[in-house]
Amino acid sequence: MFTVAQITDLHITTDRDKLNQERNEARLRATLASIMRLRPRPVAVIATGDLVDRGEVDEYRNLKAVFEGFDIPVHFGVGNHDLRGPLREVFPDDRVRTDKNGFVQYAIEFDDYRIVMCDTLEAGAAGGGFCSKRASWLNSTLRKRPRTPTLIGLHHPPIPSGIRWMDEDPSSGWIRRLDRVLRKHSQVRAVTCGHMHRPHSRLFGRTMVTVAPATSIQLTLDLTEVDVRVPDGREILLEEPAGFTLHMFDRGEITAHTCLAGEWPSAVQYLYPFLKD
Repeated sequence: MFTVAQITDLHITTDRDKLNQERNEARLRATLASIMRLRPRPVAVIATGDLVDRGEVDEYRNLKAVFEGFDIPVHFGVGNHDLRGPLREVFPDDRVRTDKNGFVQYAIEFDDYRIVMCDTLEAGAAGGGFCSKRASWLNSTLRKRPRTPTLIGLHHPPIPSGIRWMDEDPSSGWIRRLDRVLRKHSQVRAVTCGHMHRPHSRLFGRTMVTVAPATSIQLTLDLTEVDVRVPDGREILLEEPAGFTLHMFDRGEITAHTCLAGEWPSAVQYLYPFLKD
């Protein structure tokens, strides 16, 4: 058994946006400290996009500075707030790898498991994309280890949350394309995403999809109808605690734990044996 932590929607920025930079960096540091306290310590961290806020080189430099001294390997993916070129400029090593078409897509190999990071960034759009080139790469990558239990990591969830102004159209071409690939590969145990700044989960075809909470501020849970063309003053983001997902790999299966970042007082200690009949 081993674990991998997932962080997402970090939204690190610069002093040009001083309030958000100070808040988002502090929340990310608190999340990383919480991950370091886990036992057993995770073998890796995956960051599923929106690493920074505007895709600027200086933002990625600030992000890199936060991770200095953090001694768990970190693997980065991209979200709609990211730009591939500046990310690769600041992180030219194996923490950010690309396929032959320049998409941030790669497999993280373990002896008995795989994590496959996919790229759903669609330049200039808030919503997701997964073109035929990306789908072909994923199909080919999954064919290479057809019996290895696999976790897919990407930014945009292919499932609805009920928060209408954020949800993707489930009939979108990129969602149907991803579904067609996943249906061919029974070794995919789960898909994990970000983007929504709020944890939720749902079946996508035969595959469970989990969405991680943000390290930055969270999305308000409001499931009422909304007309996105008419601002109505509703709260959309709030200062709930930062969070992350911990993926446990054990006996061929993958379990996802949604975790709050921070230090919490002890409530009960295990001082006596449990008595069983």
